[in-house]
Amino acid sequence: MIRNYFKIAWRNLMKSKGYSAINIGGLAVGMAVAMMIGLWVYDELTFNKYHTNYDRITQVMQHASFNGRIGTQVANPAIMGPEIRTKYGNDFKYVVQTSWNGTQLLSVGDKHIKSEGLYMEPDGPAMLTLKMINGSISGLLDPYSIMLSESVASTIFGNDDPINKTIKLNRTYDVKVTGIYEDLPDNTTFRDLKVILPWELWLIDNPWVKRMNDPWDSNFSQTFAQLADNADLEKVSAKIKNVKLDNINEEARRYKWIVFLQPMSKWNLFNEFKDGKNSGGNIQYVWLFSIIGVFVLLLACINFMNLSTARSEKRSKEVGIRKTIGSMRWQLIVQFFAESYLIVFIAFLLCLGLVQLFIPAFNEVAGKKLTIPWQSSFFWIFSIAFILLTGLLAGSYPALFLSSFQPLKVLKGTFRMGRFAAMPRKVLVVVQFTVSVMLIIGTIIVYQQIQYAKNRPIGYTKNGLISLDLEPEVRKHFEVVKQELIQAGAIEEMAASQSPLTDVWNTNGGFDWEGKDPNLAIDFPNNAVTFDYGKAIKWEIKEGRDFSREFASDSAAFVINETAARFIGMKDPVGKTLRWGRRPYTIIAIVKDILQESPFFPVRPSLYHIGEYDNMSNLILKLNPNQSTSNAISSIEKTWKKYTPTVPFEYRFVDEAFGNKFQAEERIGKLSTYFAVLAIFISCLGLFGMASFVAEQRTKEIGIRKVLGASVFNLWGLLSKEFVTLVILSCIIAAPVAYYYLNNWLTNYDYRISISWQVFILAAIAALVLTILTVSFKAIKAAMSNPIRSLRTE
Repeated sequence: MIRNYFKIAWRNLMKSKGYSAINIGGLAVGMAVAMMIGLWVYDELTFNKYHTNYDRITQVMQHASFNGRIGTQVANPAIMGPEIRTKYGNDFKYVVQTSWNGTQLLSVGDKHIKSEGLYMEPDGPAMLTLKMINGSISGLLDPYSIMLSESVASTIFGNDDPINKTIKLNRTYDVKVTGIYEDLPDNTTFRDLKVILPWELWLIDNPWVKRMNDPWDSNFSQTFAQLADNADLEKVSAKIKNVKLDNINEEARRYKWIVFLQPMSKWNLFNEFKDGKNSGGNIQYVWLFSIIGVFVLLLACINFMNLSTARSEKRSKEVGIRKTIGSMRWQLIVQFFAESYLIVFIAFLLCLGLVQLFIPAFNEVAGKKLTIPWQSSFFWIFSIAFILLTGLLAGSYPALFLSSFQPLKVLKGTFRMGRFAAMPRKVLVVVQFTVSVMLIIGTIIVYQQIQYAKNRPIGYTKNGLISLDLEPEVRKHFEVVKQELIQAGAIEEMAASQSPLTDVWNTNGGFDWEGKDPNLAIDFPNNAVTFDYGKAIKWEIKEGRDFSREFASDSAAFVINETAARFIGMKDPVGKTLRWGRRPYTIIAIVKDILQESPFFPVRPSLYHIGEYDNMSNLILKLNPNQSTSNAISSIEKTWKKYTPTVPFEYRFVDEAFGNKFQAEERIGKLSTYFAVLAIFISCLGLFGMASFVAEQRTKEIGIRKVLGASVFNLWGLLSKEFVTLVILSCIIAAPVAYYYLNNWLTNYDYRISISWQVFILAAIAALVLTILTVSFKAIKAAMSNPIRSLRTE
């Protein structure tokens, strides 16, 4: 019997090839979108689960009150780990202090490569449950050891066994390879961990840490911990709450430090804080794309429902005869479900092909490395459930509707659908286009928000600027290198800074000025720069003068930004004194706000002062506009190799680094655009099928109207009017719903657009134009047909 059901289902597919192609094509596209989104969501939900102790690993973080708000940070003093380990050791299995991930220069003979890595305490690899390929997971006990990822080990040593081989680290230390571990997957926080070095070596390389008067005074490292098996996260987090407050002086207590544990399960999806409270993070995009995936699949299922029920009069005699010869209703329901599942199964096979074809492009946009997990039993179980659910969703309404026909009325020829029979189909079309119009509106708003932030004044000229890591040899010969590059015609100016132009690496407290509230805790970005920094980036001075070597007093001078001037609240601050600790500094200029951090949030009060070359880590070069970029870069590389022959020449364009700040939003915008296009395609595909059916159903009516004198335009309007009305209704429903959700999304940004009514008009026009174009093809074709052919059987 089951075989018979599917045989009849196949015959019905072949009998109506056009409608079958629309159903299968629409479902395949909808299922492909849902599958790619499903793979993306799964990747996000399983983020960091590579680590066996995922549910026990935490990061030690801090809340602090400064500048009149509560901020949250991951940076800790180097003493944080040892203090927690000493006082609360029973609550933790591991407590690990680490540096920040940074570039390390590895040299073996004439081979020099740069690779990302960090310094960590010996328990770090065990805590992260790294999969060792060779060597020991306890390979960091010797301060002059190094652990390499499999890819880095292969790059340096090829097929040779690297264990116990020596590597020159950063041209300074000889370190011995003690372990090789499997490269970490892309969906882990530690995906860039290609090199691991001992924390003790970092302390040796930075002796100032042990010489600090107050080890709690500066936050420059990270602390990770794994809870003991019997420990409760909330209770332990409450225990360590005051671990910093108990060890700092009265001045530092004004910041009201609160230490807490952030579980690894929240590092990716709940990574944002506002005023000391977790405000979400990537979880909003998981929900957003999950909903989009469900809706796009729903749109494809709606096409199936609409076309199946629209063709019900053609299937009515079949139902009547089957019931007359003894078929039960449940048997008819099974028959129609068999057709539904056959279409869904064929669509699923096509869907797999589409996903395999387009997933590389999807990965590029989404910033992922997703693949179809062909060998995963979970994937196939999920796929079977996916097919069953889609078939049930698409086939339930047609099966129940078609099986309900009464055989007596059908066979006597008195069966009529009734004036309200088309109402469910109209409702489904409205749902389809409501979703499509909402996606169009969302795409426009995301694009406008990104462009709004991109057009924000940044306070400097980013074109023609490149940045490099400031190497020790260049520090020693800074002025000589600068003059060589200028004389070669490669650059106009060269400067160095503590923080890069597109980020803030250093903040300080301890500032005081006339009229300051003594209870106000301060934390300002404070960038050490060279004298020519302003000339290199062409910052805009509003008041005062730039740094100058002609003024010896500039070694104790600040240039402040507009936000700092407003925050300090002095009248005419240029020339006034700003104390940093016990040392007085003179404010010599106010510059326009320089956008170093997120372009969607306010610029913080920031200071700039002249620093020593040893405190600088970023080199900034202003290229000569009169020379081609390629020639200028070639000249710079030649000079670079002269002074740092063993260091690979790696540079970054500042405008590209600035553009990277929009990656997350642009990714959302691109994905929204693609999904909107696919949703509209599916909706229009269904509309085309419906228009084809309506034109076919009303062939004789069109013929009669034509004979009576109706024009092509009149007939086009007759056939198009119903669909246009439904789309207009969709636009009316979509507008307030889209406004509500998009306005909530925009509240995540301090620097944001206002939603204009013009966006809704534009989306409505786009939807109407697409509807008219889709329907018009069939409508005009029907209107121009020869009435003799349609009426000759009457």
